[in-house]
Amino acid sequence: MSSTEPSRKKALTPHLTDEVRHTLIEAAQTVRQHAYAPYSDYLVGAALLTNGGAIYTGCNVENAAFSPTICAERVALVKAISEGEREFEAIAVVTDNGAFPCGLCRQMMYEFSPLMTVIVVDAEGIMVNESTLAELLPKGFTPDQVHKHGTA
Repeated sequence: MSSTEPSRKKALTPHLTDEVRHTLIEAAQTVRQHAYAPYSDYLVGAALLTNGGAIYTGCNVENAAFSPTICAERVALVKAISEGEREFEAIAVVTDNGAFPCGLCRQMMYEFSPLMTVIVVDAEGIMVNESTLAELLPKGFTPDQVHKHGTA
C-alpha cells in the first residue's frame, strides 16, 4: 500500500470511491507541507470536497499570539465558502499521528454539512478513521437553533 493509499478496513462511507479518497488524501498530504507551524511543529493538511466535485485545500497557520492561529480544516472551509460553495461531501485531514479535527473545526463544518464524510489519516498515509461529521459532533449547534430578530 502506498503512503497515499487509504486503509480499507475502516471505510464506512462507500459513496466515496477509492479514487476520490486517494485524491483527497494526496491533496491533504501535499498542502500539509505548506503549513506554518514554527511554534508547535505540528503540520496539518486538509482537502475539502464539495458536492459539485471541487477540492479546496488548507493548512494550519500559527501565530506568535496563538489565538489568531487557524486550523487547516477551517482554512479549506473558508476558502471554499469565499468562492460561493455551501455544500460539502467529504474532507480528508492528515496529521503526524492521525488526530481528529478539533471541536471548533467540527462546529464550523457542521454549519454547512453535518453528514459530510471525515477521513482522518496519519503522516504515513494510514487511514485512522472514516465517519460522518455528525458522528464526530453529535447534537452539534445548527443554524435553525439561532433565533432571528423578531422571531421567538
